[in-house]
Amino acid sequence: MEATVLADVSAHGDMSVWSLFWRADAVVKFVMLLLLAASVWCWAIIFDKVRRLRQLGARAAEFEQAFWSGGPLDELYRDVDGVPPHPMTTVFKAAMDELRRAMGHQEMIADSRLRADLKQRIGQAMQIGIDREMDRLERYMGLLATVGSTAPFVGLFGTVWGIMNAFTAIAVQHNTSLVVVAPGIAEALFATALGLLAAIPAVIAYNKLSGDLDRYASRLENFATEFHALLSRQLDEHGG
Repeated sequence: MEATVLADVSAHGDMSVWSLFWRADAVVKFVMLLLLAASVWCWAIIFDKVRRLRQLGARAAEFEQAFWSGGPLDELYRDVDGVPPHPMTTVFKAAMDELRRAMGHQEMIADSRLRADLKQRIGQAMQIGIDREMDRLERYMGLLATVGSTAPFVGLFGTVWGIMNAFTAIAVQHNTSLVVVAPGIAEALFATALGLLAAIPAVIAYNKLSGDLDRYASRLENFATEFHALLSRQLDEHGG
């Protein structure tokens, strides 16, 4: 009996991945292609984010080393002006731009109230720079979250549709043998597998990249806080 069933399945055709795809119903094919495209897109985002964060981490370490070396801020400002920008230099330049605009008005430095307003503007300029840069870095993270949460359900839709096809084949052919049921069930399980294939890496990457982005944001916030404190002391010294 078992040999007969296996012979029936073999006669129907092979059960390879390509065979399952080409024999699938149009709806199941669409689901498979959608999940495959989502998976490819997610992997492209993952590789780009990992590369970008590594690059930014190295540049931030290099800039922090130059910043805390004790050199004049004006000289560092000139040095970073000609290099490709990254978030930390963007925050630094935002604060220095605000400071340099105020340095031409000595009365602003001398007056304690105006000096306090300047400090506040410098802090706001750095915060705006951080928010803008983090918005750029977090772009497409929502797609990872969406794929991670919805891909299994999209695959489940393909699964249900494939099983419906299997039962339809039983009804049409009045035959419950494996050769009739197997193709629809296999398509259904294949759609489920593709849904998990898209969702699992997306969820893992989203959690990992979210943690890395949070740490990088904290690094920018800490730098901005320390730099703001340094500028505040310098302004108080000049104003006093």
